[in-house]
Amino acid sequence: MLTFFNQFPQRISDVTTQLATQGIPLTAPAVPAPAPDPDDPWASSRPTPPVDRTTLAWCTAAQMLSAHHRTPLSTQALSADALIRERGVRGLAQLHTDLHDGAPIDYRFTRCPYCSGCGEDPLLPDCADFGCPPQYEFIDHDHICPVCVGADYQPEWFGEVRITQLDHLVDAPTLGRTARLSRLRKKILRLTRR
Repeated sequence: MLTFFNQFPQRISDVTTQLATQGIPLTAPAVPAPAPDPDDPWASSRPTPPVDRTTLAWCTAAQMLSAHHRTPLSTQALSADALIRERGVRGLAQLHTDLHDGAPIDYRFTRCPYCSGCGEDPLLPDCADFGCPPQYEFIDHDHICPVCVGADYQPEWFGEVRITQLDHLVDAPTLGRTARLSRLRKKILRLTRR
């Protein structure tokens, strides 16, 4: 049976198949620790952990980069590694904005690249994964998507609402001007009748 959430394992499968076909390992090695800098007390001297290229976040980042640059997935593997290594899943929102020339993205009108517009975390984590308070475990609360933060993708509905709002904004000055003109006419009529 095909369900909405079946598309996420399929996305991972598609990407890992391409990586395997091109001989790219499914784990990016850890970056060695940099030499300690005596002038920078805040510099990190720990190595970065290896990157798992079979996660949904990595596969999404690689597909976004590949589609945007119209290049094979193999050329974007290192970029996806860097993004996931530095920012994790939340970095996908910044990547999405960057790929749209820095314009802010309204996920009510643009489908989220990570959850495909459902607004929930596509990994369907349970409360134990997130460490939610015990009382939440039985009320079946949603774990929102970390990229679109649970935005409800409904462009048709939100489009109508926005058009209605804009109509009110356009009508408000017109109505105000009409009322002012009406008052002015009444004044002129009173003055001319005297």
